[in-house]
Amino acid sequence: MSNHQKRLSVPKSWPVERKTETFTVKADAGPHGEAGVPLLVLLRDVLGYVDSRKEARYALNQDNVVINGSVVSDEERPVGMFDILAFREREEYYRVFPGEGGRLALTAIDPDSAESKLGKIVGKSQIPGGDTQLTLHDGHTLVVADGSEYAGGDSIVIANEDDEIVAHFPYEEGALVTAVDGAHAGEIGTIAEIQVTTSSSPNNVVVDQDGGPGFETIQDYVVVIDENFTGDAGGAAESSTAEAEESSGEDAESASEAEDAEPADEDEDAGGDES
Repeated sequence: MSNHQKRLSVPKSWPVERKTETFTVKADAGPHGEAGVPLLVLLRDVLGYVDSRKEARYALNQDNVVINGSVVSDEERPVGMFDILAFREREEYYRVFPGEGGRLALTAIDPDSAESKLGKIVGKSQIPGGDTQLTLHDGHTLVVADGSEYAGGDSIVIANEDDEIVAHFPYEEGALVTAVDGAHAGEIGTIAEIQVTTSSSPNNVVVDQDGGPGFETIQDYVVVIDENFTGDAGGAAESSTAEAEESSGEDAESASEAEDAEPADEDEDAGGDES
């Protein structure tokens, strides 16, 4: 497997500019699979808190960056949809939310909201002893004594501290959803109809929108959310994505000037990643 990651081939959900530089940092193994954005991209290109990988490593070693309640020290750690990103020293809290076009964006939230995260149930199985194991969209698993009330497509909110389920949102007609992929990524509406297909094709979902035309997409592309998410999304998600585009362009120019001024750190650029 290559240690290189070209900007042109990164998933469309990554909030990075494609043509400013050839390479970018590659995500390490972890949650969210290939769609996970390296933490360095959020710290440098979206928030502008660091200018290089070296600065990111130093900042992370201060144990002030927390994802889903756990301190993170790896700048390549994947961050993805609905993760909670907290900065202890700054007292800033963000939820990763899909913006328009499918690009992940950071939405500011309050400290109470940062104590739990939302997950979509993508798998459910019985384990020895009679308990039920639920698998969420990011690969996170948890065990419940009685899984009869949970089904694939449902969303649950779990506490970061102990994985306790604090809320459950069934996947059903009338549920509030957001599209996380496809042509309507970032749009929010209410399920009007779930069209079950008799073939191997995924089910279709018809979504109504207040004051909008509504849309139709496949079941895999929608996630049931809480009403509180509608206040967090929208403009905040779009603005942080726009800031990412502007910031990544400025960082690329700064990086180019730095390379002209002094030799690059061999450890920083190992594998072709930009520093």
